[in-house]
Amino acid sequence: MDNTAQVLNLEIQKLEKELSAGTLPPELLEKAKSMLEILKISIQRGGSYGNIEGVANYIDTVSKIPFTQATADNLDLSKAKDILNKNHYGLTGTKDRILEYLASLMLNIKNNKTSATHAPILCLVGLVGTGKTTLAISIAEALGRRFERIPLGGMGDVRALRGQSRVYPDAEPGQIIKKLIHSKSRNSVILLDELDRVTDDARADIMGALVELLDPEQNMAFTDHYVDYPVDLSNVLFVATANNTTHISTAVMDRLELIQMPAYSDEEKMVIGKSYLLPKIEHFSGLPPNVLKVDDSVWPVIIRPLGYDSGIRSLERTIEGICRKVARFLVEGRLKQGDIITINAQNVKDFLPL
Repeated sequence: MDNTAQVLNLEIQKLEKELSAGTLPPELLEKAKSMLEILKISIQRGGSYGNIEGVANYIDTVSKIPFTQATADNLDLSKAKDILNKNHYGLTGTKDRILEYLASLMLNIKNNKTSATHAPILCLVGLVGTGKTTLAISIAEALGRRFERIPLGGMGDVRALRGQSRVYPDAEPGQIIKKLIHSKSRNSVILLDELDRVTDDARADIMGALVELLDPEQNMAFTDHYVDYPVDLSNVLFVATANNTTHISTAVMDRLELIQMPAYSDEEKMVIGKSYLLPKIEHFSGLPPNVLKVDDSVWPVIIRPLGYDSGIRSLERTIEGICRKVARFLVEGRLKQGDIITINAQNVKDFLPL
């Protein structure tokens, strides 16, 4: 046996160990072992070694799919409420709808009922910057589950979602399997972000895949074309977002429970800016505590530097710009230890980003 064959046999032994350490379903385990046996015979007979990379990638993928691994759910609704209130100001009606949804989910989990998986998929609908994505993250935190996001905006090929067959060069699994592997949990929360923004050319195919993905009668055996084996997604909690529902197919809409995200008033933005955004952005900008103070009188100018905005994304960027200017002062030595910068009506325009 030549050196190349010896190296490949060692690689096959590593793959066998990887398989034995995993928790694959019996049929998939048998399939993977058969692939390795074929490779062994090919090497022994001096055949082509070109297929070993494809087999190695496949076994590496399927052995990492969390068929049995799961995180423990938080079934305390009051704790879930505290998390939603901690992360989001206002949105009382929206948070109530989410808590009612979680309450039903928690009851079914406690009673080991499969009907927990038959609830419609939450879809947060609203304009840009109204907090849809961060609210989805908070749902995962409230349940104590791991969070993954699949951006559908601009997706132009259904294979990005459900994978490509291994008969093609450079084939790989789709985003669903990739996110499941990354979460290392069969009951993660997966956000399908910007459901309405897939490309026109691929909309019919992607909507068809989403019907299977979001239907509890079908997603118990979701088949990724690369994995080519049914994977149970019934324990995954899918959450979707959309700017509007115009471009979402009727079949997908039938599986969604829509929650409208309201626009923020100026008063709400002031509280969010002072109590939520400013402390967070100060921290991420590297500013010491209490080095920056903002007079209440200038918040209306910070909130509306360019006019009305329904969300808080513009407000967030404005505060980021202010904090970066203060960070520059510190780095350049224009502020001494213990100095405080106060933004008021006289100097606010000097700190607003152009």
